[in-house]
Amino acid sequence: MMIPSNPHIAIAGAGSVGCYIGGRLAAAGRDVVFLARPALNDAIAARGLTLSDLKGGKDVTLAPETLEVTDDPATALGSADIVLVTVKSGATAAIAEEIATHAKPEAIVVSLQNGVDNPEILRRRLGDGRTVVAGMVPFNIVQTREPGEPVSFRRATSGKVMLAEDTAALAKLLDVAGSPAREQKDMLGLQWTKLLLNLNNALNALAGVPLADEFSDRGWRRLLAAQVKEGLAVLKAAGIRPARFEGIHPRIVANVLPLPDTAFRLLARGMLSIDPRARSSMWDDLEARKPTEVDFIQGKVMSLAEETGIATPVIESVYLQVKDAEAPATARPI
Repeated sequence: MMIPSNPHIAIAGAGSVGCYIGGRLAAAGRDVVFLARPALNDAIAARGLTLSDLKGGKDVTLAPETLEVTDDPATALGSADIVLVTVKSGATAAIAEEIATHAKPEAIVVSLQNGVDNPEILRRRLGDGRTVVAGMVPFNIVQTREPGEPVSFRRATSGKVMLAEDTAALAKLLDVAGSPAREQKDMLGLQWTKLLLNLNNALNALAGVPLADEFSDRGWRRLLAAQVKEGLAVLKAAGIRPARFEGIHPRIVANVLPLPDTAFRLLARGMLSIDPRARSSMWDDLEARKPTEVDFIQGKVMSLAEETGIATPVIESVYLQVKDAEAPATARPI
């Protein structure tokens, strides 16, 4: 993997996660261009952006004149040496087309997305000659927009950006203050673990409360634990071994979640140490009446369950409720 001394980095899909990571890279002196939707592009181009961290430290504000932001794929991707893909899973094929059309053949493409299939989707469309790296972003980002103020992106949970092994130079390049990055030996196992934990995204969207409030409610925790246990059974039947996430195995998470509130608070302080405004992106999607990633999270487990003959009634129920909520003019099912 050859990385130029001062690579041009394109954020392909600069939403909350892309803007936070790209902003941190820009603040650290990296050469970054943001490919954003027109509304966000205009807001950042007019007022810049502010970055803050759950762990404290001084907020970082980047003035608009210091940022390169565009809604034109050709402009963003044409000179990129590294493309960080941060679009939702449903848009992976479309962004792959843009990369194939506009990016240099030698550009390194990094998937920093939910789900487990996106790196392979990118590889199939871009061909064997392209370098595609699987990655994972564990933390949640809260985006806020106030009139006349820079667009704000706050890291609401902890964790490190993880990249597939043998990418030491890339990990070093992306390892910056506020957005640490590391290599991961078992990226596929880690992606599956994150997918199991992301089964909560749908619950949070249906609950309609911040993550901290949801995790304070034993009823919602028990639903998440039931989903994770079903997912673990499916992975076992398929011969897939999930990796530890931040040092914790998902089986332990599934056993801790249903505990009474007092015991849970003692054993799982990390789950409650999050920004009180944090919520899943799936909640945002339902609020905006946009398609969610439920097909790539619950749906992925259901597909594998069908192949292995394992029943997943809780996951299927949650999936159907999100699908009902996605439908136009449908009231929230819970």
